[in-house]
Amino acid sequence: MGTLRQLRFTVLGPVRAWLGDVPLDLGPVRQQALLVALMLRPDATVSRQELLDGIWGAEPPGTGGKVIPVYVHRLRERLRAAGAQDTVISRDRGGYRFVSEGARVDTARLEEIAVEAASARASGDLRAAVDTWSHALKLFHGEPLSGLPGPFAEGERLRLTERRIALLQEKLECQLRLGRYAEAVSELSALTATHPHSESLAALLMRAMYGSGRQADALSVFTQVRGRLVDDLAVEPGEELRRVHQAVLRGDDAFLLGDAPRRAPAEAPLATAPAAPSAPGHRRRNELPGDVGELTGRAREIALLTAPYRTDAVSVLAVDGVAGVGKTALVVRAARLLQEGYPDGCLFVDLHGHSADREPPAPMRVLRRLLRAVGADDESDDLDELAASWRAATASTRSLLVLDDAVGAEQIRPLLPAGAGSRVLVTSRRRLAGLDVDQRVSLGPLDLDEAGELLARFVGDARAYQEPEAVRQLARLCDRLPLALRIAGARLQSRPMWTFEYLVARLSDDERRLGELTAEDRSVEAAFRLSYDHLPPCTQRAFRALGLSPTVEFDGLTLAAMLGWSRHETEHALESLVDASLLWQPTAGRYRLHDLVAAYARRLAAEHPAEVTAARTGVFRLYVTAARCANGYHREDPPAGPAPDFLPFADAKDAASWLDAAAGEIADVAAHAAAVGHVDEACLIADSLIDYLVREGRYHECRAVAETVLPLVEASESRLASSLRTCLGIAYGLQGDYEQAYAWLNDALAISGRSGDLREQARALGVLGTVARWAGRTSEALARLTKVLELAGPLGDDWLVGMATCNLGAAYQQLGRYDEALEHYARSLRLAEKIGSPRVIGKTLSHIGSLHMDRGRLAEAIGPLHRAADLAGEIGDLPQQAAILTRLGMTEEGLGNTGAALELHRRALAAVREQTNVGLEVEIRNRLGGSLLATGDLDEAREQFEAVLALSETAGSPEQLAGAIEVPGRWA
Repeated sequence: MGTLRQLRFTVLGPVRAWLGDVPLDLGPVRQQALLVALMLRPDATVSRQELLDGIWGAEPPGTGGKVIPVYVHRLRERLRAAGAQDTVISRDRGGYRFVSEGARVDTARLEEIAVEAASARASGDLRAAVDTWSHALKLFHGEPLSGLPGPFAEGERLRLTERRIALLQEKLECQLRLGRYAEAVSELSALTATHPHSESLAALLMRAMYGSGRQADALSVFTQVRGRLVDDLAVEPGEELRRVHQAVLRGDDAFLLGDAPRRAPAEAPLATAPAAPSAPGHRRRNELPGDVGELTGRAREIALLTAPYRTDAVSVLAVDGVAGVGKTALVVRAARLLQEGYPDGCLFVDLHGHSADREPPAPMRVLRRLLRAVGADDESDDLDELAASWRAATASTRSLLVLDDAVGAEQIRPLLPAGAGSRVLVTSRRRLAGLDVDQRVSLGPLDLDEAGELLARFVGDARAYQEPEAVRQLARLCDRLPLALRIAGARLQSRPMWTFEYLVARLSDDERRLGELTAEDRSVEAAFRLSYDHLPPCTQRAFRALGLSPTVEFDGLTLAAMLGWSRHETEHALESLVDASLLWQPTAGRYRLHDLVAAYARRLAAEHPAEVTAARTGVFRLYVTAARCANGYHREDPPAGPAPDFLPFADAKDAASWLDAAAGEIADVAAHAAAVGHVDEACLIADSLIDYLVREGRYHECRAVAETVLPLVEASESRLASSLRTCLGIAYGLQGDYEQAYAWLNDALAISGRSGDLREQARALGVLGTVARWAGRTSEALARLTKVLELAGPLGDDWLVGMATCNLGAAYQQLGRYDEALEHYARSLRLAEKIGSPRVIGKTLSHIGSLHMDRGRLAEAIGPLHRAADLAGEIGDLPQQAAILTRLGMTEEGLGNTGAALELHRRALAAVREQTNVGLEVEIRNRLGGSLLATGDLDEAREQFEAVLALSETAGSPEQLAGAIEVPGRWA
């Protein structure tokens, strides 16, 4: 028996779900908000009205409470599709209920761990309490319920944030009682900056500073907090903070520290291990700089860098990341947290790997400097001898060494100390793959909330709170990079009359953004330039080209098309850019540039105009090639434009998979081509993509991509002017808007008629005939489709003839003329097999199956329908597959196979997408509801019928509910 995979949900950050180790897609944010509104009230029935109020507040949707069962059903379907055995959302008479049995939510785990920590504290085991509370706090991954809308989510977000602070205070109180003041000071300094009006946190910070021997700093905290309270809130500090202040003034150890000892900073206890005595004759030296800049977030990275590692060897930890991401600030903070555990010294060396005004120092020079720092001078001119002296000098010590901004592994290796238990923290913009390390930390941008926090620290919470959306937009424009955020914050700080919105407007211009992110000697562009200058010329060229990518995410084939390089050459360049932290690899084989890095790449590319033209032409032709190949349709005269220089796809499935990888951005490619002046390629991409988008059921995107480029050929009599209008006719027809479909198709017919383009006339007529059939105008459909055969026959276009013949058969079938319909289907099949078109074969077979159903020959319908469903699945035609599967379900129902029918209707619904024709979804849900009634599942049947009512109200017109099961192929 297999192991049961448990459903897991997290809300202490972005809402996420897993079944076992497989992540689940929970759908749109309001659907997630509904799940959370049930999940955070486990095993309690929540009424439909409560859910509406909690998700939409004072502005409920037009469909009212009928949208709730739609969301509930879609959540259940997503969980079932992923393999969940039982639903976690139950329908009760009064509403819906989250069934907690069999599902784990991180909030429940949080409370379990908090109870353990409280028990450890009550028993006097303060170390265990601190460790357990730390474990609980690691469950937080950013702002709770990040991005979820609605009053319920907002209230829970506040509650969970306050719970986090309460747990932190419990942990910090125990740390103070243990005398671990340095740890507490570090955490509390960050917390009080985030919560500047919290008196309880300020009181803890004062006590921690006092315990560290920093009485003056503790008093300064009181002065600062009192000033904020008076200025911002017009109140004086409360009794607790005043008592702590008085205790610090009189040096009251008993009140402030209890049983914990008071220590000077140099005698503070270890962060990770008991201190060993210093080596005889060794003088302890601490070269760590003060905290470098503001450090926000990074809790996970700090935990990795400060975790205990081997005590019998030297631990090496490497931090890499793009320029300006905050590597130095991170390791300095980590080093300061660790310093008390290294009795033989904490050394810091800036290796100037990416300095504008200094060359990286030679390893011999660094070694001499390190040897002097530990009192063991050696002026040898031999690198090996110096390295040996350094190892000898550190062999009996335990020290901490920070090597900042390294160029490569060869610069680091001679500098490693030899003392067991020593630790080396290395930063570099490169991945340092040649360096053996115990832990690698690749530092990325802050999350959006942390970036907003950092901006607020510079300008003050009061100012930031006045423009919350502008703060988030500014954080996005700064790409959430700490360097860019610090510069933007400094500009606002020095210009109090500027608003966040004003700076956002200045940074919104892509041409100006990098120039705006400059403050005296700090510049985002200068930081990037230093990384770029270290690249070899061929990699520099690849970097410039990637700035021109029409999609945010791309693969090696994109770069190969832009540069005309081989796959091997492009892979080498991409991986080199990843190693240089100029390129990010979110998944294997897929890459992306951070926004500001991409802006810098575009600026560099603009200095090489010939490269720009060639790169853009190459990548846009690649998309035309991919779309045509994925469509798999055959036309003797392909759309105008140059033939592709290479055919990188093995077959239609390979091309479709490549397009699928860029699914979220694919419809924007044509718009991008138009925006940069590649008009021909923009029109060709739009025309070629329609089939692919139709198969995916993405009808809104079909319209969007065609409408974006149509103005470019609006007044022309070209083939594309007609073809794009035909595409729009298809898209509107598929969504049930027959009036608009007729308008676009008649325009297409008129343009192709004036230009004498017989093939485009035939296409427009074919789609007009098909739309007429959907609208119930069968006589008109027959006339138009017969005319298609007259035009397409002399052209020798088997595709057009096959499509027209298939649709003529469907028209005859509608009239009950079954023998004539079958004759046409037989001819259509012969043509489809001749040209090797699985699309037309599957479409014809589905009609044959339907015809057998109409005649009552249900058993004969099953074979053709099964084969048609398989073909639709193979080519990725989801709407067609959904329609055929539910038709199969109807057949099985008629044969008395209720269980098989139920399963087929479920599979059909799983193939439905949010952009799918509403009528198709309504028909499938109706059929599924009927099957559920037949099996006695009254609750779920009711949900399906309620969803049908809600969907019916969202349909724009009755036509959108008509002809639900009829889903066409593309007329090419």
